[in-house]
Amino acid sequence: MDSAPAPPDAPAALVLDLDGTLVDTVETRIRAWLAVFEEFDIPATRALLAPMIGIDGRRLARDAAEASGRTLPPGRDEEIDRRCGEIYESLNRDPQALPGARELLRWLDGHEWPWAIATSSRREQVGMSLAALDVGRDPTVVDGSSVAHAKPAPDLLLAASAALRRSPADCWCVGDSTWDMRAAGAAGMMPVGVTAGAAVAADALREAGAVLVTDTLMELQAELHRRRGGSV
Repeated sequence: MDSAPAPPDAPAALVLDLDGTLVDTVETRIRAWLAVFEEFDIPATRALLAPMIGIDGRRLARDAAEASGRTLPPGRDEEIDRRCGEIYESLNRDPQALPGARELLRWLDGHEWPWAIATSSRREQVGMSLAALDVGRDPTVVDGSSVAHAKPAPDLLLAASAALRRSPADCWCVGDSTWDMRAAGAAGMMPVGVTAGAAVAADALREAGAVLVTDTLMELQAELHRRRGGSV
């Protein structure tokens, strides 16, 4: 097992998003949001919702309503978000890990490289997706129920770096959405985008602040391998 110190351009730890980054669930998220907005008689389209995936669910509810010319009454955003979570749980019965996700996480563990998951999802929504990763232990997870403000606020990422006992400046934030990149910038972390499961293109991630963008998690692992000095 390699435990040599990482060179300066390698992160001390990684904070990873879940949906669309490690698990292929973005389309399921979109389906759940479309369904809940239909229930609440709020017009919404996939084109509107896709770029919003990854943001705090209460904000998504408000922004989607405002896009149709409506203002939600107090508390309705929470009601919509909770109902969307219920629909998502009913749809997300067999989530699949994105290619390279399990291998990356096991590789990080094998090199004693700290990592945590930071997701805007509520705790009750993440169980199936975490099971799909099959990491062989209970990972460190900071979810949207743990903080006052989810992405693009930095709260989730700061809580994750604190749990890992690492400075935010020494962490990479790895995600698939513009909200991940903006949250990383606000937290003082290096924003890293991965497009394999994303609903947005690489250019959008770069415009949101991504310093590094890879197509797959295998490419990300290769980049980490290179920055660590090629240790295996």
